[in-house]
Amino acid sequence: MRFSLFVHMERTAPEQDQKELYDQFIALAKIADDGGMHAVWTGEHHGMDFTIAPNPFLNLVDLARHTKNVRLGTGTIVAPFWHPIRLAGEAAMTDMIVDGRLELGIARGAYSYEYERMVPGMDAWDAGQRMRELVPALQGLWKGDYAQEGTYHSFPATTSSPKPTQAGGPPIWVAARDPNSHEFAVANGCHVQVTPLWQGDAEITNLMETFNAACDKYPDVSRPEIMLLNHTYIASDAADAQIAAEEINRFYCYFGAWFKNERPVSQGLIEPLSDEDIKNHPFYTPEAMLRDNVIATAEDAITRIKTYEDMGYDEYSFWIDSGMSFERKKASLERFIKDVMPTFV
Repeated sequence: MRFSLFVHMERTAPEQDQKELYDQFIALAKIADDGGMHAVWTGEHHGMDFTIAPNPFLNLVDLARHTKNVRLGTGTIVAPFWHPIRLAGEAAMTDMIVDGRLELGIARGAYSYEYERMVPGMDAWDAGQRMRELVPALQGLWKGDYAQEGTYHSFPATTSSPKPTQAGGPPIWVAARDPNSHEFAVANGCHVQVTPLWQGDAEITNLMETFNAACDKYPDVSRPEIMLLNHTYIASDAADAQIAAEEINRFYCYFGAWFKNERPVSQGLIEPLSDEDIKNHPFYTPEAMLRDNVIATAEDAITRIKTYEDMGYDEYSFWIDSGMSFERKKASLERFIKDVMPTFV
């Protein structure tokens, strides 16, 4: 099993300086690179200080100047916000600039807050259909002289300009949950990225079983890889793990608030949740965070992550977004690199 870092700029209060947050983002990526991690992933979001990421290609091009070895991944591009010709060209240009280190993660998106601003009237089902039209279009444009008569985009024969540095284009990763999404990814020669949300190891097991079933359905397709994205905190001791569980629980409560799209937003910040709001969440609790995520000392984290390796996961991505201070994120990541990664070959 290999390891990667999943990281964004997080702004949770108006007094936080955005440039300082970006510098911290770079610093964490450099720690991952120096520590021998396989990749750094960062995604796409719009109008949300909760996750500041308007164009991951910009971040990845900059990261290429600060790193030497890590693969540089979009985790993830939001498919319905892109025209296929534009995405094919920008991804190819990025791949050229970063010397063939690009990994292209694609998803339908998660936030109706973004949908109603970027593509008014679109729902999650429609967003998923747009992603299914986009992926084969990218593959065709990278080959060249590709024409499309689609539901969402139609255009005459076109070739991506430039073409990617990597033969055939950057590896494509599809964010998948349900069986149909897994089957789409496998059938189209894409890798799969999965994210358990609130059911812990049972969901991680189920997602792997869904992936295996998709692979079995397409025996003539080379088996793709599967990456597990999971919130992770390597604690110095049990008390530190409890503090982290409370911090990550607050992060998830804010994630849920953004997802529901019911609270007012001003200047990119959602109306703050009170301690009572967080305490009364129907299923997010610090105890659930300890159960459902890898929030543990190094020894306990190793035991748990080895079960994921045994299931067949190819990559474990350390999701560091948490609302924590930079110092706490840095200490956790350094403990992961020093005390957890060396036990995996």
